[in-house]
Amino acid sequence: MANDFSSRPQPAAATRAIHHGESFASETGTVMPPIYTSSTFAHGNPGGFDYTRSGNPNFRILEGVLASIEECSHATVFGSGVSAITAIASSLSQGDLVLCEENLYGCTVRLFEQVFAKFGVETEWIDFTNAAALTTIAARQPAMVWLESPTNPLLKVIDLEAVCAAAHSAAVPVVVDNTFATPLVQRPLQLGATLSLTSTTKYINGHSDALGGVVCCDDAEWQQKMLFAQKALGLMPSPFDCWLITRGLKTLPLRLRQQMANASAVANHLAHHPAVAWVRYPLRTDHPQHAVASRQMSGGGAIVTIGLNASRDQAYAVCKALHWFTMAESLGGVESLICHPATMTHAAVATTVKEKLGISDGLVRLSLGCEDEADLIADLDQALSLLP
Repeated sequence: MANDFSSRPQPAAATRAIHHGESFASETGTVMPPIYTSSTFAHGNPGGFDYTRSGNPNFRILEGVLASIEECSHATVFGSGVSAITAIASSLSQGDLVLCEENLYGCTVRLFEQVFAKFGVETEWIDFTNAAALTTIAARQPAMVWLESPTNPLLKVIDLEAVCAAAHSAAVPVVVDNTFATPLVQRPLQLGATLSLTSTTKYINGHSDALGGVVCCDDAEWQQKMLFAQKALGLMPSPFDCWLITRGLKTLPLRLRQQMANASAVANHLAHHPAVAWVRYPLRTDHPQHAVASRQMSGGGAIVTIGLNASRDQAYAVCKALHWFTMAESLGGVESLICHPATMTHAAVATTVKEKLGISDGLVRLSLGCEDEADLIADLDQALSLLP
């Protein structure tokens, strides 16, 4: 007789990430679901599939496990994090106003200012760590509030519960980009967000070999909007990428534990380095929003941002001198990466805007991987020793 699990409490996220349920392959007993590469399906099949642009077994499998670890009712997967952003933004209409956190992911900024602006969507950029932002929501009556916490690359931490409460009082939906935290560290929906967006390219997959995005929610109407965008705009992922992300997700708790331990150790070490002017890591007590981070996050994440006592060329040279840190875009993989935002992610941003946001020539973003802590610290020390 099969074990009866009905009376047991819900298993932990680490267990749910591995035992993802439906595989659409019950006849074979396969432990890992196959890749369903078919573009079309015979009419009237039990799963209700017809054409992969509007649904595929690998989409459903990944959506099920992502909804499980997010602890929500609905998850819709997309071809990239930017595709997920596009799906949400496509729900807006001409003349709609979006109040955005001023330090958003660069591609989010580009989409709003260079794409959706052409269709009449307006944006205002606000520092949501400032309490005055809460009254701005009621005063401006936007169609949507768009947040990111921690932000990229400055690691600002927004009080999500406070902003969501103010937005809900004005009947305004709130989007939270949760890519840096993942649902293992922070759950925006439980803090009041309408939509939780994640680039699954990053920590969820964790191996820098697949692109994906997801939007999670508890609202059936929003879920239908996301499914419509997935199909109508062709924003769906590939079955193979979904398969890779499903596989990568199984080790997320293990990877993230090691990555966060490395991040904390590196942040604490660099805080005392003479070449480092400042360090930002959410759970360090010198972080400007440390109290908020401690309340709404179960860990500090695995990104560390530092300000070097260095010129643009010197900071760039430090990045290039590292051995275990690859200088590259993206983050969240098992390998450690380093990014120089002034010449990489924010190279196209006007100098005045970068100065306003605090993205200086000496700013460097570290994405900590799963390597040995001592090796990473020694690597940083040797590169920083090159500075005069």
